[in-house]
Amino acid sequence: MAKLARIAVQPGGPAQWAVQQGQDLLGLGDSVPAGDHDTAWRQLVAEGVPASLLARAQRLDPAKVEWRMPVAKPGKVICLGLNYAAHAAEGGNAKPEYPSFFMRGATSLIAHQAPLVRPGVSDKLDFEAELAVVIGQRARHLDESSALRAVAGYACFNDGTLRDYQRLTSQWTIGKNFDGTGAFGPWLVPAADLPPGAHGLKIESRLNGQVMQSDDTSHMIVTVAHALSLLTEVLTLEPGDVVAMGTPAGVGYARTPPVWMQPGDRIEIEIENVGLLSNPIVQERA
Repeated sequence: MAKLARIAVQPGGPAQWAVQQGQDLLGLGDSVPAGDHDTAWRQLVAEGVPASLLARAQRLDPAKVEWRMPVAKPGKVICLGLNYAAHAAEGGNAKPEYPSFFMRGATSLIAHQAPLVRPGVSDKLDFEAELAVVIGQRARHLDESSALRAVAGYACFNDGTLRDYQRLTSQWTIGKNFDGTGAFGPWLVPAADLPPGAHGLKIESRLNGQVMQSDDTSHMIVTVAHALSLLTEVLTLEPGDVVAMGTPAGVGYARTPPVWMQPGDRIEIEIENVGLLSNPIVQERA
């Protein structure tokens, strides 16, 4: 299994691709372009890292690199709400007849280990462990039976939400798009290295080490293939677009009393064979 990541050796430095090999993190340097608009990652994901590049790779300390999002500037970030029946039920919602699609902007997203920001206007910052689907090829009018061909790979996603702002309107967008409230990464795992549609993988969130959500991606109401077929009835998916597949039961707002992420906390999202996404919580500066 080849896990790929975008990292920088120095804070604020140029990005490069890295690959996990055993317990080692191997940086590929400038061998593969990793800028915000470069598309070389598509070949890496599809074909793997050539042995010639691995032979020249630099061994890096994962604790000392700056992690970047696996897709620097997603063109579209499309999310599914209420895609696990138990999560729908805990919020008093029926199983939806059609997915609750909504959009996130790229400025709402941060990378692994970057601070997740609680804004000054609300203390109701909630966590949502999700599977992220990264699109690898331009696609429209996908058939469900072949839709997975458009998937480059998968990553972890935290659809951090300001619950009070989410409920100000019937549209969820405003509560889902505060700057720095959603996390994405660190790894991009090629689709070929996981079960079709990333089916049957354990998905979990932990707040300060305590398990909050624990489920299995086989319990998603709408599968990855079905979601892509529905989306491409409407729009064109392009390389680097991200589709976040919804969260299991156990979110903070549904607990008694509610549990919100606080400055000083750490939230972890882990998906079996995909990776661990970890972020500290900080308060927005005035």
